[in-house]
Amino acid sequence: MLLYDTKTQRKEPFLPKQEPITLYVCGITPYDTTHLGHAFTYVFYDVLIRYLRHRGHETRYTQNVTDVDDDILRKAKELGMPWEQLAADQTRRYQEDMAALNVLPPDFYPRATQEISRIIEIIDTLLKKGYAYQREGNVYFEVKRDPSYGQLSHLRSAEMLPVANERGNNPRDTLKRDPLDFVLWQASAHGEPEWDSPWGQGRPGWHIECSAMALHYLGDTIDIHGGGSDLVFPHHESEIVQSENYTGHHPFVHHWVHTATVYLDGEKMSKSLGNLVMVSRLLQSYSPDSIRVLLLSHHHTKPWSYDEGQMVEAARLAAQLAATAAGPVEALSEPAYSWAEGALFLGAMEDDMDTPLALEALRQLSEKTLGGEVDGLPVPQARMLLRELAGVLGLRLR
Repeated sequence: MLLYDTKTQRKEPFLPKQEPITLYVCGITPYDTTHLGHAFTYVFYDVLIRYLRHRGHETRYTQNVTDVDDDILRKAKELGMPWEQLAADQTRRYQEDMAALNVLPPDFYPRATQEISRIIEIIDTLLKKGYAYQREGNVYFEVKRDPSYGQLSHLRSAEMLPVANERGNNPRDTLKRDPLDFVLWQASAHGEPEWDSPWGQGRPGWHIECSAMALHYLGDTIDIHGGGSDLVFPHHESEIVQSENYTGHHPFVHHWVHTATVYLDGEKMSKSLGNLVMVSRLLQSYSPDSIRVLLLSHHHTKPWSYDEGQMVEAARLAAQLAATAAGPVEALSEPAYSWAEGALFLGAMEDDMDTPLALEALRQLSEKTLGGEVDGLPVPQARMLLRELAGVLGLRLR
C-alpha cells in the first residue's frame, strides 16, 4: 500500500512494523461545526480506518477535541455564553453530524481540558532539557534550539513567520526571544479559563495539547498522523519538535498524511471567513451516502471547490448504487478481488487511497449488474460484491 507522505513529498510504502496500526487525527476546535471541509477530512480518515480493518489489520485511532482555545473564547464572548457550554454544544453537534454520515467513532476521543496534568509534565521536561524558557507565567518553546524545525513543511526560515502569524502566532509578544517561538503555557487573562501550574495560573498552548494526547493514547511513535493541510505549519511542525525532544528523539510519526483544502466560490471554506457549507443543511436535502460520494469523488491530496452541481451528480450515483444493491444476494464464490471491478477497487485503494477511482469501480460494477451481466458473475453475487466494496467506503446503500 502506498500513501503520500507530506514530509517526503512523495508516495511511500506503508509498512507498519507491528499491530495495532496507530492513527492520530487532529480533531475539531468546537465552534461553527460542522462544515464540508471538516467532513472531507474526517470521512477520508474514516475510510482509511475501514480499509485497514478490511485488510485484516487491528487499528488504534485517536481523534482529539481542542476544547479550550482563543477562538472558542472569542466566539463564546460574542454569543454571551460560557465557553464550556459552547465547546460542549458544538462537539455534540459535530458528533451527531459524523454519526449521520456513518463515520465510525474513534477508539479514543480525548478533550484537551482532560490532559492538563500530562501537558504540564511534558512542558516541565522540555524546560529541564533546555528546549523551553519561562517568562512572567508563560512558557515558550525555543525554535532555534532544534535545527530540524521545518522538516515537515519544507518552509525556509523567512517563510515561516508570515504563515505562523496567519495561524495563531502572536509576533508582538515581547516576552519571546524570537517571534517564531511558540507558546507551551500561557498565563490566563482576567476571566479566561485557568489551571494551576508550576508557572502560575494559566492554560496550555495549542500545539502541546495534541502532543500530550497523541503520546498518551498511542505511544512515542505513531504510524499515521493526519489532519487538514492547513495544520502542517505551524501546528504539526511544532508537534514534532516538542514531542521528539520530550521523548528523547524517538521518531514521532512514520507517515504524515494530510487532506487538501475545500473551497467555495474561489475562497477557502473556513470558519474565519464564514463561507461555510454546513453538513446539517445538506442533510436536509441529500442522503448521507450522497454526501459521502461527493466527498470521496475528490482525492484527499487535491484541493477542490464545492458547487451544487457536484452534489446533484453525487446523489444520482448514490441512488444508482442503492438501487443496484437492492434485491436478493448470494455469497461470493471467490474473493471479491478475483473480479475485474474488485481488482480495480483494490488497486485504487492500494495506490494512495484513490477513492475517486474506487467509486468508478463501483459505478462500473453497478452498470454491469443492472445490465444483468458481470463477467460471468451471477447477479445476486454481483450485488454482494457491490455491498462489500461499498461498505469499505462507508456507504450504506439505502
